[in-house]
Amino acid sequence: MKAQEETNYSRIAQAISYINGNFKTQPGLEEVAEKINLSPFHFQRLFTEWAGVSPKKFLQYLTVEHAKKMLKENQATLFETAFETGLSGTSRLHDLFVNIEGMTPGEYKNGGENLTINYSFAETPFGSILVASTAKGICHIAFTEDAEEALENLKTKFPNAIYRQFADTVQQHALHIFTHDWDRVSEIKLHLKGTDFQLKVWETLLKIPTAQLTTYGTIAKEIGMPSASRAVGTAIGANPVAFIIPCHRIIQATGSLGQYHWGTTRKTAIIGWEAAKIGSDG
Repeated sequence: MKAQEETNYSRIAQAISYINGNFKTQPGLEEVAEKINLSPFHFQRLFTEWAGVSPKKFLQYLTVEHAKKMLKENQATLFETAFETGLSGTSRLHDLFVNIEGMTPGEYKNGGENLTINYSFAETPFGSILVASTAKGICHIAFTEDAEEALENLKTKFPNAIYRQFADTVQQHALHIFTHDWDRVSEIKLHLKGTDFQLKVWETLLKIPTAQLTTYGTIAKEIGMPSASRAVGTAIGANPVAFIIPCHRIIQATGSLGQYHWGTTRKTAIIGWEAAKIGSDG
């Protein structure tokens, strides 16, 4: 089952990559299906099962024009108008109570000494992830193609912590987000290692409703530092909790999707998947 899920995501990622690379020609169903070695019928079925909408509909969510339209309508007053938009009105994700607790200065400086970190690997619609937690909340989520490398990266962040491979309830609650089983997510807590500035940026990212996009400049304005777009970008790039802290919803002011720590194709897939899910709910 795990191997099949990985194969399905790999095929979808190939399709999205091809669409992005050939966007100006608007490739049809048959053309994309041929590139990933599936019949049009099987590609249509697989894609619809994965995203909840047809490949053609999904493509609409991935266009730069769509991103520009969202920015034009929401850039200046994104947070004020969030609840007035049709998309955010059907989403429950932004109603969740997500609490960030920064680590103490001692925990921050001593590399996690006296911390016990539980970790596990899980499958999501966008590939495998490593998820880790302390007694206070989620401290790390990262997409990965190499489990051993992912674990080593985690240990470099907290070199003095005690590690246990164990999927605790904190992790299980957080993972419900990937299945959209939001009724079962009563509360998500994050226990993060970061500077005061980073924590402020990450808290602001949590306010962006599902399927909405914004820019580095808008986030800088929201934290009261309109000239700090570059510093905001650095803080976003250091986001330790993939997907839950939605750095994938940040795009460039031009409307271009921009870069993503875990790959531009994955970012594109997440944006389209969220928009498709919210559209289906609506």
